[in-house]
Amino acid sequence: MKSMVPNTPTFLFGFFLLCVNASGVQAQQSSTEKPEKPTLDIQIGYLRAYEPQLALSVLDVPPRDEGVAGANVAINDNNTTGKFLGQTFTLDVTETKFDADVVPAFKEMLARGDRFILTDISASQLMSIADLARDNGALLFNVGATDDSLREENCRSNIFHTAPTRTMLADGLAQYLVWKQWRKWVLLYGSHEPDQLYADAIRRAATRFGATIVEERLYEDRGSARRTDTGVIQVQKQMPVFTQNLPEHDVVIVADESEVFGSYVPYRTWTPRPVAGTAGLIASSWHPASEQWGGSQIQSRFLKATKRRMLSKDMQAWTAVRILGEAATHIDENDPAKIEAFIKEDDFSIAAFKGQKVTFRNWNWQLRQPILLADGRGVVSTSPQEGFLHQYSELDTLGIDRPESKCKLN
Repeated sequence: MKSMVPNTPTFLFGFFLLCVNASGVQAQQSSTEKPEKPTLDIQIGYLRAYEPQLALSVLDVPPRDEGVAGANVAINDNNTTGKFLGQTFTLDVTETKFDADVVPAFKEMLARGDRFILTDISASQLMSIADLARDNGALLFNVGATDDSLREENCRSNIFHTAPTRTMLADGLAQYLVWKQWRKWVLLYGSHEPDQLYADAIRRAATRFGATIVEERLYEDRGSARRTDTGVIQVQKQMPVFTQNLPEHDVVIVADESEVFGSYVPYRTWTPRPVAGTAGLIASSWHPASEQWGGSQIQSRFLKATKRRMLSKDMQAWTAVRILGEAATHIDENDPAKIEAFIKEDDFSIAAFKGQKVTFRNWNWQLRQPILLADGRGVVSTSPQEGFLHQYSELDTLGIDRPESKCKLN
Protein backbone atom coordinates (compact mmCIF):
# COMPACT_ATOMS: atom_id res chain seq x y z
CA MET A 1 0.00 0.00 0.00
CA LYS A 2 1.39 3.42 -1.10
CA SER A 3 1.86 6.13 1.45
CA MET A 4 -0.56 9.12 1.23
CA VAL A 5 2.12 11.51 2.49
CA PRO A 6 3.39 13.66 -0.46
CA ASN A 7 7.04 13.69 -1.38
CA THR A 8 8.31 16.60 0.73
CA PRO A 9 10.76 18.23 -1.77
CA THR A 10 8.23 18.06 -4.61
CA PHE A 11 5.46 19.48 -2.44
CA LEU A 12 7.56 22.41 -1.23
CA PHE A 13 8.71 23.26 -4.76
CA GLY A 14 5.10 23.24 -5.99
CA PHE A 15 3.99 25.46 -3.13
CA PHE A 16 6.84 27.85 -3.93
CA LEU A 17 5.77 28.13 -7.59
CA LEU A 18 2.16 28.74 -6.51
CA CYS A 19 3.21 31.61 -4.23
CA VAL A 20 5.40 33.16 -6.95
CA ASN A 21 2.56 33.03 -9.49
CA ALA A 22 0.04 34.50 -7.01
CA SER A 23 2.34 37.36 -6.09
CA GLY A 24 3.02 38.00 -9.81
CA VAL A 25 -0.68 38.19 -10.58
CA GLN A 26 -1.25 40.49 -7.61
CA ALA A 27 1.63 42.73 -8.72
CA GLN A 28 0.25 42.81 -12.27
CA GLN A 29 -3.19 43.78 -10.97
CA SER A 30 -1.71 46.49 -8.75
CA SER A 31 0.21 47.96 -11.69
CA THR A 32 -2.90 48.11 -13.92
CA GLU A 33 -5.28 49.57 -11.27
CA LYS A 34 -5.91 53.32 -11.65
CA PRO A 35 -4.97 55.51 -8.71
CA GLU A 36 -7.91 56.73 -6.65
CA LYS A 37 -9.33 60.01 -8.00
CA PRO A 38 -8.83 62.96 -5.63
CA THR A 39 -11.96 64.64 -4.24
CA LEU A 40 -13.11 67.71 -6.12
CA ASP A 41 -13.94 70.48 -3.64
CA ILE A 42 -16.39 73.21 -4.69
CA GLN A 43 -16.38 76.01 -2.13
CA ILE A 44 -19.32 78.42 -2.39
CA GLY A 45 -19.36 81.77 -0.61
CA TYR A 46 -22.46 83.63 0.58
CA LEU A 47 -22.20 87.39 1.19
CA ARG A 48 -25.27 88.85 2.88
CA ALA A 49 -26.22 92.17 4.43
CA TYR A 50 -28.19 91.39 7.56
CA GLU A 51 -29.73 93.36 10.40
CA PRO A 52 -32.81 92.47 12.47
CA GLN A 53 -35.89 93.82 10.72
CA LEU A 54 -39.43 94.67 11.71
CA ALA A 55 -42.60 94.21 9.70
CA LEU A 56 -46.17 95.39 10.17
CA SER A 57 -47.06 91.81 11.12
CA VAL A 58 -44.81 89.70 13.31
CA LEU A 59 -45.61 86.83 10.94
CA ASP A 60 -43.78 88.69 8.18
CA VAL A 61 -40.53 89.27 10.07
CA PRO A 62 -37.80 87.58 7.97
CA PRO A 63 -36.23 84.47 9.54
CA ARG A 64 -32.64 84.84 10.73
CA ASP A 65 -31.44 82.35 8.12
CA GLU A 66 -33.57 83.54 5.19
CA GLY A 67 -31.74 82.64 1.98
CA VAL A 68 -28.88 80.88 3.76
CA ALA A 69 -31.22 78.02 4.67
CA GLY A 70 -32.10 77.51 1.02
CA ALA A 71 -28.42 77.46 0.06
CA ASN A 72 -27.67 74.86 2.75
CA VAL A 73 -30.46 72.58 1.54
CA ALA A 74 -29.03 72.82 -1.98
CA ILE A 75 -25.54 72.06 -0.64
CA ASN A 76 -26.95 68.83 0.81
CA ASP A 77 -28.69 68.06 -2.49
CA ASN A 78 -25.44 68.62 -4.39
CA ASN A 79 -23.48 66.42 -1.98
CA THR A 80 -26.01 63.61 -2.37
CA THR A 81 -25.02 63.37 -6.02
CA GLY A 82 -21.46 64.49 -5.47
CA LYS A 83 -20.50 61.60 -3.21
CA PHE A 84 -20.83 59.24 -6.19
CA LEU A 85 -18.63 61.50 -8.31
CA GLY A 86 -15.99 62.38 -5.75
CA GLN A 87 -17.28 65.94 -5.31
CA THR A 88 -17.92 67.85 -2.10
CA PHE A 89 -19.72 71.18 -1.78
CA THR A 90 -19.32 73.57 1.16
CA LEU A 91 -20.89 76.92 2.05
CA ASP A 92 -18.94 79.85 3.50
CA VAL A 93 -21.25 82.59 4.89
CA THR A 94 -20.07 86.18 5.48
CA GLU A 95 -22.34 88.84 6.96
CA THR A 96 -22.20 92.62 6.84
CA LYS A 97 -24.57 95.49 7.67
CA PHE A 98 -27.05 97.29 5.44
CA ASP A 99 -25.34 100.13 3.56
CA ALA A 100 -21.92 99.07 4.86
CA ASP A 101 -18.81 98.97 2.69
CA VAL A 102 -18.70 95.31 1.62
CA VAL A 103 -15.36 95.50 -0.23
CA PRO A 104 -13.18 94.50 2.77
CA ALA A 105 -15.40 91.52 3.57
CA PHE A 106 -15.43 90.52 -0.08
CA LYS A 107 -11.64 90.68 -0.29
CA GLU A 108 -11.42 88.35 2.71
CA MET A 109 -13.70 85.90 0.91
CA LEU A 110 -11.45 86.01 -2.15
CA ALA A 111 -8.42 85.43 0.07
CA ARG A 112 -10.10 82.32 1.50
CA GLY A 113 -10.49 80.96 -2.01
CA ASP A 114 -14.15 81.73 -2.67
CA ARG A 115 -14.73 82.02 -6.42
CA PHE A 116 -18.44 81.14 -6.56
CA ILE A 117 -20.28 83.68 -4.43
CA LEU A 118 -23.98 84.16 -3.73
CA THR A 119 -24.89 87.74 -2.84
CA ASP A 120 -27.84 89.04 -0.84
CA ILE A 121 -26.86 92.69 -0.65
CA SER A 122 -28.15 95.99 -2.02
CA ALA A 123 -27.69 97.05 -5.63
CA SER A 124 -25.07 99.65 -4.68
CA GLN A 125 -23.15 97.12 -2.57
CA LEU A 126 -23.22 94.60 -5.41
CA MET A 127 -21.90 97.17 -7.88
CA SER A 128 -19.02 97.98 -5.53
CA ILE A 129 -17.64 94.43 -5.85
CA ALA A 130 -18.72 93.45 -9.37
CA ASP A 131 -15.55 94.51 -11.17
CA LEU A 132 -13.33 93.30 -8.32
CA ALA A 133 -14.95 89.88 -8.67
CA ARG A 134 -14.37 89.90 -12.44
CA ASP A 135 -10.69 90.83 -12.04
CA ASN A 136 -10.22 87.91 -9.62
CA GLY A 137 -12.07 85.35 -11.73
CA ALA A 138 -15.06 85.10 -9.37
CA LEU A 139 -18.67 84.44 -10.40
CA LEU A 140 -21.46 86.22 -8.54
CA PHE A 141 -25.02 84.96 -8.14
CA ASN A 142 -27.46 87.68 -7.13
CA VAL A 143 -30.08 85.94 -4.97
CA GLY A 144 -31.57 89.01 -3.29
CA ALA A 145 -31.60 92.30 -5.21
CA THR A 146 -34.59 92.88 -7.52
CA ASP A 147 -33.32 96.17 -8.96
CA ASP A 148 -33.73 96.27 -12.74
CA SER A 149 -30.66 98.51 -13.00
CA LEU A 150 -28.44 95.51 -12.18
CA ARG A 151 -29.71 93.81 -15.35
CA GLU A 152 -29.84 96.97 -17.45
CA GLU A 153 -27.41 99.91 -17.44
CA ASN A 154 -25.29 98.32 -14.67
CA CYS A 155 -25.28 94.74 -15.98
CA ARG A 156 -22.12 92.64 -15.75
CA SER A 157 -21.16 89.46 -17.57
CA ASN A 158 -19.96 87.77 -14.37
CA ILE A 159 -23.22 88.23 -12.43
CA PHE A 160 -26.04 85.68 -12.74
CA HIS A 161 -29.41 86.74 -11.31
CA THR A 162 -31.69 84.12 -9.77
CA ALA A 163 -33.77 86.78 -8.01
CA PRO A 164 -36.52 88.14 -10.28
CA THR A 165 -36.64 91.83 -11.14
CA ARG A 166 -39.32 94.25 -10.00
CA THR A 167 -40.55 94.46 -13.58
CA MET A 168 -40.91 90.66 -13.71
CA LEU A 169 -42.95 90.71 -10.49
CA ALA A 170 -45.09 93.64 -11.66
CA ASP A 171 -45.68 92.06 -15.08
CA GLY A 172 -46.67 88.74 -13.52
CA LEU A 173 -49.23 90.53 -11.37
CA ALA A 174 -50.46 92.74 -14.22
CA GLN A 175 -51.05 89.80 -16.55
CA TYR A 176 -53.36 88.18 -14.03
CA LEU A 177 -55.31 91.37 -13.32
CA VAL A 178 -55.77 92.00 -17.05
CA TRP A 179 -56.77 88.36 -17.57
CA LYS A 180 -59.40 88.91 -14.89
CA GLN A 181 -60.51 92.09 -16.73
CA TRP A 182 -59.58 94.22 -13.74
CA ARG A 183 -58.07 96.98 -15.83
CA LYS A 184 -58.76 100.09 -13.69
CA TRP A 185 -56.16 100.44 -10.98
CA VAL A 186 -55.53 102.75 -8.04
CA LEU A 187 -51.85 102.94 -7.07
CA LEU A 188 -50.90 103.65 -3.45
CA TYR A 189 -47.14 103.99 -3.00
CA GLY A 190 -44.74 104.71 -0.17
CA SER A 191 -42.16 107.46 0.18
CA HIS A 192 -38.98 105.34 0.26
CA GLU A 193 -36.83 104.57 -2.79
CA PRO A 194 -37.75 100.83 -3.05
CA ASP A 195 -41.44 101.78 -2.95
CA GLN A 196 -40.88 104.28 -5.76
CA LEU A 197 -39.05 101.69 -7.86
CA TYR A 198 -41.84 99.14 -7.46
CA ALA A 199 -44.41 101.85 -8.30
CA ASP A 200 -42.45 102.57 -11.50
CA ALA A 201 -42.60 98.88 -12.41
CA ILE A 202 -46.38 98.89 -11.85
CA ARG A 203 -46.78 101.96 -14.09
CA ARG A 204 -44.75 100.27 -16.81
CA ALA A 205 -46.82 97.07 -16.51
CA ALA A 206 -50.08 99.01 -16.81
CA THR A 207 -48.91 100.61 -20.05
CA ARG A 208 -47.53 97.35 -21.39
CA PHE A 209 -50.65 95.26 -20.85
CA GLY A 210 -53.41 97.79 -21.41
CA ALA A 211 -54.48 98.70 -17.87
CA THR A 212 -55.19 102.22 -16.61
CA ILE A 213 -54.03 103.77 -13.36
CA VAL A 214 -56.99 106.00 -12.59
CA GLU A 215 -55.32 107.66 -9.60
CA GLU A 216 -52.13 107.57 -7.56
CA ARG A 217 -51.66 108.49 -3.91
CA LEU A 218 -48.47 108.86 -1.91
CA TYR A 219 -48.35 107.60 1.69
CA GLU A 220 -45.71 109.54 3.59
CA ASP A 221 -43.73 107.69 6.26
CA ARG A 222 -43.86 109.78 9.40
CA GLY A 223 -42.35 107.15 11.66
CA SER A 224 -45.39 106.43 13.82
CA ALA A 225 -45.54 103.20 15.81
CA ARG A 226 -48.20 101.35 13.88
CA ARG A 227 -47.65 97.98 15.58
CA THR A 228 -48.90 99.24 18.94
CA ASP A 229 -52.54 98.85 19.96
CA THR A 230 -53.04 102.58 19.54
CA GLY A 231 -51.38 102.48 16.10
CA VAL A 232 -53.66 99.71 14.85
CA ILE A 233 -56.74 101.60 16.00
CA GLN A 234 -55.46 104.78 14.37
CA VAL A 235 -54.71 103.12 11.04
CA GLN A 236 -58.17 101.49 11.03
CA LYS A 237 -59.58 105.00 11.09
CA GLN A 238 -56.93 106.50 8.85
CA MET A 239 -56.92 104.04 5.91
CA PRO A 240 -60.57 104.53 4.89
CA VAL A 241 -59.99 108.29 4.82
CA PHE A 242 -56.76 107.83 2.83
CA THR A 243 -58.65 105.82 0.20
CA GLN A 244 -61.80 107.96 0.13
CA ASN A 245 -63.14 109.72 -2.98
CA LEU A 246 -61.24 107.59 -5.48
CA PRO A 247 -62.44 107.29 -9.09
CA GLU A 248 -64.19 104.08 -10.11
CA HIS A 249 -61.63 101.29 -9.98
CA ASP A 250 -61.34 97.49 -10.01
CA VAL A 251 -58.35 96.92 -7.75
CA VAL A 252 -56.03 98.77 -5.37
CA ILE A 253 -52.32 98.19 -5.98
CA VAL A 254 -49.92 98.84 -3.11
CA ALA A 255 -46.22 99.66 -3.57
CA ASP A 256 -44.76 99.46 -0.06
CA GLU A 257 -41.61 97.36 0.01
CA SER A 258 -40.55 99.29 3.10
CA GLU A 259 -43.38 97.84 5.22
CA VAL A 260 -44.81 101.18 6.35
CA PHE A 261 -48.51 100.92 5.53
CA GLY A 262 -49.20 98.25 2.90
CA SER A 263 -50.36 95.40 5.12
CA TYR A 264 -53.02 97.68 6.60
CA VAL A 265 -54.73 98.35 3.26
CA PRO A 266 -56.69 95.09 2.74
CA TYR A 267 -60.16 95.19 4.36
CA ARG A 268 -59.72 98.86 5.33
CA THR A 269 -60.30 100.71 2.04
CA TRP A 270 -63.28 103.07 1.75
CA THR A 271 -64.68 101.13 -1.21
CA PRO A 272 -64.55 97.32 -1.01
CA ARG A 273 -62.00 96.29 -3.63
CA PRO A 274 -59.32 93.58 -3.93
CA VAL A 275 -55.79 94.61 -3.00
CA ALA A 276 -52.61 93.50 -4.77
CA GLY A 277 -48.93 94.44 -5.07
CA THR A 278 -46.83 94.25 -1.90
CA ALA A 279 -49.97 93.39 0.10
CA GLY A 280 -53.01 91.23 -0.58
CA LEU A 281 -52.25 89.32 -3.79
CA ILE A 282 -48.44 89.30 -3.93
CA ALA A 283 -46.18 88.32 -6.81
CA SER A 284 -43.04 86.38 -5.88
CA SER A 285 -40.61 83.75 -7.13
CA TRP A 286 -41.84 81.19 -4.59
CA HIS A 287 -44.48 80.61 -1.94
CA PRO A 288 -44.45 78.36 1.16
CA ALA A 289 -47.68 76.70 0.01
CA SER A 290 -46.52 75.85 -3.54
CA GLU A 291 -46.93 72.11 -4.06
CA GLN A 292 -47.43 71.77 -7.81
CA TRP A 293 -44.82 70.31 -10.17
CA GLY A 294 -43.08 68.39 -7.40
CA GLY A 295 -43.02 71.42 -5.12
CA SER A 296 -44.16 69.31 -2.18
CA GLN A 297 -40.89 67.37 -2.48
CA ILE A 298 -38.61 70.37 -1.99
CA GLN A 299 -40.99 71.82 0.61
CA SER A 300 -40.75 68.62 2.66
CA ARG A 301 -36.96 68.45 2.45
CA PHE A 302 -36.67 72.10 3.42
CA LEU A 303 -39.10 71.78 6.34
CA LYS A 304 -37.28 68.71 7.66
CA ALA A 305 -33.90 70.46 7.46
CA THR A 306 -34.88 73.91 8.78
CA LYS A 307 -38.09 73.43 10.79
CA ARG A 308 -39.78 76.24 8.84
CA ARG A 309 -41.36 76.90 5.44
CA MET A 310 -39.44 77.83 2.30
CA LEU A 311 -39.56 81.49 1.25
CA SER A 312 -38.70 83.20 -2.04
CA LYS A 313 -35.14 84.11 -1.08
CA ASP A 314 -34.55 80.52 0.05
CA MET A 315 -35.62 79.28 -3.37
CA GLN A 316 -33.48 81.87 -5.14
CA ALA A 317 -30.41 80.79 -3.15
CA TRP A 318 -31.28 77.10 -3.59
CA THR A 319 -31.49 77.59 -7.35
CA ALA A 320 -28.11 79.33 -7.52
CA VAL A 321 -26.35 76.53 -5.61
CA ARG A 322 -28.08 73.88 -7.70
CA ILE A 323 -26.95 75.65 -10.89
CA LEU A 324 -23.37 75.34 -9.68
CA GLY A 325 -23.97 71.70 -8.74
CA GLU A 326 -25.41 70.94 -12.17
CA ALA A 327 -22.44 72.54 -13.90
CA ALA A 328 -19.86 70.79 -11.72
CA THR A 329 -21.56 67.43 -12.27
CA HIS A 330 -21.38 67.75 -16.04
CA ILE A 331 -17.86 69.10 -16.48
CA ASP A 332 -16.29 67.62 -13.30
CA GLU A 333 -14.31 70.82 -12.75
CA ASN A 334 -14.21 73.62 -10.20
CA ASP A 335 -12.58 76.11 -12.55
CA PRO A 336 -14.77 79.28 -12.52
CA ALA A 337 -14.06 80.00 -16.19
CA LYS A 338 -15.21 76.53 -17.26
CA ILE A 339 -18.22 76.62 -14.93
CA GLU A 340 -19.19 80.02 -16.37
CA ALA A 341 -18.82 78.77 -19.96
CA PHE A 342 -21.03 75.76 -19.22
CA ILE A 343 -23.78 77.84 -17.60
CA LYS A 344 -23.72 80.23 -20.55
CA GLU A 345 -24.27 77.50 -23.12
CA ASP A 346 -27.50 77.95 -25.09
CA ASP A 347 -29.01 74.66 -23.93
CA PHE A 348 -28.31 75.08 -20.19
CA SER A 349 -31.36 74.77 -17.94
CA ILE A 350 -32.22 73.83 -14.37
CA ALA A 351 -35.29 72.19 -12.84
CA ALA A 352 -36.82 74.47 -10.19
CA PHE A 353 -40.23 72.95 -9.30
CA LYS A 354 -42.10 75.52 -11.40
CA GLY A 355 -43.62 73.41 -14.16
CA GLN A 356 -40.78 73.90 -16.62
CA LYS A 357 -37.02 74.12 -16.71
CA VAL A 358 -35.73 77.64 -16.24
CA THR A 359 -33.01 79.23 -18.36
CA PHE A 360 -30.90 82.37 -18.45
CA ARG A 361 -31.44 85.36 -20.72
CA ASN A 362 -28.13 85.61 -22.53
CA TRP A 363 -28.33 89.39 -22.94
CA ASN A 364 -28.22 90.15 -19.19
CA TRP A 365 -27.98 86.75 -17.39
CA GLN A 366 -31.32 87.08 -15.66
CA LEU A 367 -32.99 83.75 -14.90
CA ARG A 368 -36.26 83.28 -16.74
CA GLN A 369 -38.83 81.92 -14.31
CA PRO A 370 -42.59 81.78 -13.71
CA ILE A 371 -43.96 84.22 -11.15
CA LEU A 372 -46.31 82.93 -8.44
CA LEU A 373 -49.27 85.02 -7.31
CA ALA A 374 -50.40 84.24 -3.80
CA ASP A 375 -52.21 85.53 -0.76
CA GLY A 376 -51.31 84.60 2.80
CA ARG A 377 -52.66 81.07 2.50
CA GLY A 378 -51.99 79.68 -0.96
CA VAL A 379 -51.05 80.16 -4.60
CA VAL A 380 -53.83 81.83 -6.60
CA SER A 381 -52.23 81.69 -10.05
CA THR A 382 -48.93 81.51 -11.92
CA SER A 383 -47.73 83.88 -14.64
CA PRO A 384 -47.18 84.10 -17.56
CA GLN A 385 -50.91 83.85 -18.07
CA GLU A 386 -52.60 82.06 -20.94
CA GLY A 387 -52.79 84.21 -24.05
CA PHE A 388 -49.66 86.30 -23.41
CA LEU A 389 -47.47 85.09 -26.25
CA HIS A 390 -43.83 85.62 -27.21
CA GLN A 391 -41.83 84.65 -30.29
CA TYR A 392 -39.10 82.99 -28.22
CA SER A 393 -40.34 82.20 -24.70
CA GLU A 394 -43.53 83.17 -22.93
CA LEU A 395 -41.36 83.74 -19.86
CA ASP A 396 -39.92 86.73 -21.71
CA THR A 397 -43.29 88.45 -21.39
CA LEU A 398 -42.21 89.00 -17.78
CA GLY A 399 -39.76 91.85 -17.30
CA ILE A 400 -37.68 93.84 -19.76
CA ASP A 401 -37.31 91.99 -23.05
CA ARG A 402 -34.24 91.91 -25.29
CA PRO A 403 -35.36 94.65 -27.75
CA GLU A 404 -35.91 97.15 -24.92
CA SER A 405 -32.90 96.18 -22.82
CA LYS A 406 -30.22 98.76 -22.02
CA CYS A 407 -27.69 96.07 -21.05
CA LYS A 408 -24.40 96.20 -22.97
CA LEU A 409 -22.26 93.26 -21.87
CA ASN A 410 -18.53 93.52 -22.53
